[in-house]
Amino acid sequence: MTEGTVKFFNAMKKFGFINGDDGKSYFVHSSGLKEGTSIKEGDRVSFKAVVGEKGPKAEEVEKLEGKPAEEAEKTEDEPAEEPEEEAEN
Repeated sequence: MTEGTVKFFNAMKKFGFINGDDGKSYFVHSSGLKEGTSIKEGDRVSFKAVVGEKGPKAEEVEKLEGKPAEEAEKTEDEPAEEPEEEAEN
């Protein structure tokens, strides 16, 4: 299975695109989502990469548990802000 991030998904038009971690862009149709799965921009997903009529296509798409991509990119190693020391009177 390939992993990636949802670039966009239009639920009304039932399609969108996923940016694969392999650098490719994959077309995704709502029929390619696993039962009970809904996706939106920024979601991390796992999918089966196939070649469709017009290029790379994602099937068997399921949302990965955890943080959305934009939060996952932030490192937890960032130093926390230190509280300012109170001035002595």
